Amino acid sequence: MSGPNRRSALAFLGAAPAVALASPALSQGRIEWRMVTSWPKNLPGPGVTAQRLADAISTLSDGRLTVKLYAAGEIVPALEVFSAVSGGAAQMAHTASLFWGGKIPAAPLFTAGPFGLTPIEHITWINHGGGQQIWDQLYAPFGIKPFMAGNTGFQMGGWYKREVNTIADLKGLKIRMPGLGGEVMRLLGASPVTLPPGEILSALQTGVIDATEFLGPSSDFAMGFYKAAKFYYAPGFHEPNGTGEALISSQAFAELPADLKAIVEHACAAENIRALGESEWQNAARLKVLVEEKGVQLRNYSPEILDAARAATQQALDTLAAKDELSAEAVTSFRDAADHLRNWSTQSIQKFLAARG
Repeated sequence: MSGPNRRSALAFLGAAPAVALASPALSQGRIEWRMVTSWPKNLPGPGVTAQRLADAISTLSDGRLTVKLYAAGEIVPALEVFSAVSGGAAQMAHTASLFWGGKIPAAPLFTAGPFGLTPIEHITWINHGGGQQIWDQLYAPFGIKPFMAGNTGFQMGGWYKREVNTIADLKGLKIRMPGLGGEVMRLLGASPVTLPPGEILSALQTGVIDATEFLGPSSDFAMGFYKAAKFYYAPGFHEPNGTGEALISSQAFAELPADLKAIVEHACAAENIRALGESEWQNAARLKVLVEEKGVQLRNYSPEILDAARAATQQALDTLAAKDELSAEAVTSFRDAADHLRNWSTQSIQKFLAARG
């Protein structure tokens, strides 16, 4: 990008070219970052988002900051990208916070919480309800700055090889479900398993797991889950939102001049909302294909399962809040945001959808 177009883009992002010209980082030449991801290359949804984000940063900076993407396994395994950024093997990652509950108990909330915030509500919490500040505090000890950077929207409830109608049907069921949703399933008697995305289909086909959740119809179709399981459940109570996160090395980010920092931050924000709209469109298209061409059978979770899962969610959140002071702060903030937004969402979204029919 050059000339008027580049000047317009930088003006839109609130950039400060004068700062950049005086910056030591610029005087030392162009900067290249490595981005590692948790996704198969160009996976519809998060894989496409990661590549588009890397390209946007490179283009908006006119090549002063280029980001080279490495898919899951090319440099580090899918579930080790957090450590790669924290340890300096990469300056950036694209992933989902639900993978880091073992390191940071409250991290999964920043992807989604069961029976929690819708995609727009989640964005509202992060940007206007104090969520970003808590997220920053959680990751700061690891030398990482997180940003929302993509969203796959509402999730489906999961793929099952057999129907599940009662709590008894969940007993002992091996389901790939990370994050707090997995803890809810454990409380209901299932056996949750965490697997990187690239390993899910083979595990489902070989019987290592009996069921899986992932994202929505678009990404799930691309992953081929319909080949191994035909019952597709809703609602995705475990993850009513699908925020992807960009992990940025705090040191690498601090070394950027002001305009490049602005480009990174706003490229993440732009991709977040662009991906959400794209996911809604593609999910509608792929759901139709799954049902009409692939023989997938849609099922609703029974009231018995949903009621039990709702109660288990509060138990899981209480347990999380008891782990440490910052986890308690994150849970309180998340719950407060849900309470604050519930009345308006009921009056606006819920009533409109009921009226639209």
